[in-house]
Amino acid sequence: MTNNIFDGIPIFVQVVKSGGFGAAASVLGHSNSHISKEINKLEERLGVRLLNRTTRSIALTPEGELYYGYCEQLVNDANDAFTLLTHNDNNPKGELKISCPIGISQNYIQPVIKQYLQRYPNVRLNVDLSDKRIDVIADGFDLVVRAAPALQESSLICKRLFSCPTYVVASPDYIARHGRPHHPKELSNYDCICYSNLKTPDKWEFVNEEGEHFSVNVRQKVMSNNGNLQATMASSGIGVCRLPEFYIKNELAQGQLEVLFEQFPQPKVNVYAIYPSKKHLSPKVRCFIDLLDEYANSIRQNEA
Repeated sequence: MTNNIFDGIPIFVQVVKSGGFGAAASVLGHSNSHISKEINKLEERLGVRLLNRTTRSIALTPEGELYYGYCEQLVNDANDAFTLLTHNDNNPKGELKISCPIGISQNYIQPVIKQYLQRYPNVRLNVDLSDKRIDVIADGFDLVVRAAPALQESSLICKRLFSCPTYVVASPDYIARHGRPHHPKELSNYDCICYSNLKTPDKWEFVNEEGEHFSVNVRQKVMSNNGNLQATMASSGIGVCRLPEFYIKNELAQGQLEVLFEQFPQPKVNVYAIYPSKKHLSPKVRCFIDLLDEYANSIRQNEA
C-alpha cells in the first residue's frame, strides 16, 4: 500500500457532492486552484481521468463513477468513526442509505422505517426502492434488502430475515378465458409474465408429489424486472405469473389472483439483509438491522 493512497479522496468526494470545484472550495475552505491541483494529483496517481470538466460543469467518467462509490463509503465511515470516538456516543446519527424491492418495502420495511425514525430522530434515511441488482460497495449503500432462494458467496454479510412462499398465479378472468392449467407442463400453452432479473426467466422450477425437482420452459409473453408491475399485469388478466407472496399478498386476499398448481409447490424465497463485511458496524446500521430482525421474528412466529 502506498503512503498517499488516501490523499485527495475527501476533496474528490466533496467536489462530486458540491457539483463543482468552486462550491467544494467554499465548503472546504480552500482555493479553487488548490482543489484543482489535488484532483489532478489524484488522477495522475490513479492513472485514470475521474472527472470531465467544462467551464460550467463537471461530470464523472465511468471510472470516476465506480471510484466515487467506494470513496464516498470510505469518507462516510471515517466520519462515523470520528463521531463515535470523539463524542463517545453510540446513538445512531447521520444518513442511512438502504435499498429494498418495492414489494418488500410495502409489506415489511415500512413499519420498520417508521419505528426506526421514531426511535432515532438524528438519522436521515435515503431509501432506494428497486428490484435491480446493485453493487453494495460501489453504489454506497449501508444496507440492502433482497429476496432470493439462495445468495452467492461474497465478502458481504448476508443475514436471513425470513422465508416467503412463492406462487404461480393468474386472475379469475384469465382462467375463465383460457381454462385452468392442471400441470406446470401445460404452461407452454399459456401467456406467462416473466421476471427478467433471473438467469433463466422463462424456466420455472417445481417440485412434484415425490419431492423431485423439475423445470418447465414457459411461453414468455411479457418480461419485466419489477415484481409490482408483474402482479398488476397478472391481476388485469394478461397472463400467468410467478411471484413471492410479498408481491401479491393483497391480490390473493381480495380474490384478484388465484393460486395454480398447489400440488406442485415452488421453492421458498429467502429475504436477506446484506451489508458490507465490517468488524464494527456503525450504530445507525446495527440498530436498523436489529429492528429488521425483531420484525422478521414476529413474522416467523405468526407463520409457526
